[in-house]
Amino acid sequence: MVNASYKNPVKNKLKNGLKTAGAFLQLTSNISAEILSRAGFDWLIVDMEHAPGDFANLLGQLQAMNGSNTVPFVRAPWNDAVAIKKILDTGVQGVLIPYVNTRAEAEAAVAACKYPPVGVRGVAGSPRAAGYGRNVKQYIEQANRETIVLIAVETPQAVDNLDDILAVADLDGIFIGPMDLATSMGYLANPGHEEVQKAIAIIEEKVLASDKFLGTITPSWEKAQACYEKGYQWLILMQDSTGLAALAADTAAKFRKSYGS
Repeated sequence: MVNASYKNPVKNKLKNGLKTAGAFLQLTSNISAEILSRAGFDWLIVDMEHAPGDFANLLGQLQAMNGSNTVPFVRAPWNDAVAIKKILDTGVQGVLIPYVNTRAEAEAAVAACKYPPVGVRGVAGSPRAAGYGRNVKQYIEQANRETIVLIAVETPQAVDNLDDILAVADLDGIFIGPMDLATSMGYLANPGHEEVQKAIAIIEEKVLASDKFLGTITPSWEKAQACYEKGYQWLILMQDSTGLAALAADTAAKFRKSYGS
């Protein structure tokens, strides 16, 4: 059976105001998933928005994480109820849904993650989440309570509608997508721009004053520490793809600098 108790330790930590740390899985590799799940992160998030993986590949990554204490999340490809249903049926315990701009879209995102009568998620006992038919009752009874629903604020429209979005019941957290936010504001891939930073400060103030947790992605440990000190609780500290790329480039550069050729 898969996670027979279906207790979500990350949700418990977040509800109690604790900080959590995780990493992006973007290489669509079960080996990468296994390595990072053994590293000591609270959670890992498989990227299905920008990485080339599919649902079968997602399942393999989750199987590689099995036996660790790491809670699996997925960034959905879109705010799409069918995609989110398939993601949750693999046994994921948290979903990050991109590009949510209005209260109605946030309500739809939550509904896609919840069984009726709270939401519209289809019920099936055969998938991995329910232990392939051997843990159906326990899973279905606990899934609505234990699944984390996190939506991304990535546009000026979402910032303008944030008060209404934060009023959505059963929405657990807000994720700031700095690159998308900057670009949608007219500052291409420049989240450090003054206007973008002002928008981020507005998001921080409103979310941190609410009952939702706040998350984002951080480019360095120093940035992560600054975010934690502000009150962020859910930070992506690294990515398997860019982390490996940076390490490889740095190692090769050191060799070239020392020995040339």
